[in-house]
Amino acid sequence: MANIKKGDLVQVLTGRSQARGGDRGKQGRVIEVLVERNRVLVEGINYVKKHVRAGQTQRGTTTGGIETMEAPIHVSNVALVDPETKKPTRVGFRSEQVTKDGVTKTIRVRYAKKSGKDL
Repeated sequence: MANIKKGDLVQVLTGRSQARGGDRGKQGRVIEVLVERNRVLVEGINYVKKHVRAGQTQRGTTTGGIETMEAPIHVSNVALVDPETKKPTRVGFRSEQVTKDGVTKTIRVRYAKKSGKDL
């Protein structure tokens, strides 16, 4: 089970401070998790400018120019935000017994280490 999943609220831990034009301390939702590259795409974080070649669509409108988009950030540089304190926390796992239709099943649950709340 992964520590960070799509839709989680995370905070950037490293990089340039916001006073110097960086993203350290900013919070955002995870758009995508790139497991094989150990990176996450976070909404509103690590903006880069991409130059797109001019082309035409089916309707005849031209595309292209300079687009601003999010770039992936390494998963070690972000931390999950505790739902109670709204501060970064580490993630833990615990096993819980769930009974459904008379069948008992053991599942793993993520929890915030600072507050102990389930994620």
